Amino acid sequence: MQLQAVMEMAQRALGETLRQGAALDSPRAVRDFLRLRLQSQAREVFVGVFLDAQHRVIAVEDLFSGTLMQTSVYPREVVKSALKHNAAAMIFAHNHPSGVAEPSRADELLTASLKRALALVDVNVLDHFVVGADSTVSFAERGLL
Repeated sequence: MQLQAVMEMAQRALGETLRQGAALDSPRAVRDFLRLRLQSQAREVFVGVFLDAQHRVIAVEDLFSGTLMQTSVYPREVVKSALKHNAAAMIFAHNHPSGVAEPSRADELLTASLKRALALVDVNVLDHFVVGADSTVSFAERGLL
């Protein structure tokens, strides 16, 4: 119970730092925040981080939730959310409840599809993180974007 409370407080502290308008110039802070938010989820959750033109956080939203093994993500709904938040850029993240952070081919295809759809409305995709039990993989760091 205490560990869960500490995790919640850490998530809130990191989230508050991001929500206070700080530019996302620290990939480590983003990675830590997303890991805390997604690591303990029992189901796969797909998150969008909406950013302004200076890459300051506008909002962080759970966009889709699925089963133990997959989540259905709809590019049309992601574009609608980006427009609703007036975002200039986005970062995506999802967890793998199996604990393995390695992106699947389906993850790569989805990211490419989202990037194409969002480019039509001038929203840049900066990264997509896959969160596992002990690690987090960045598509940008792997050259997958």
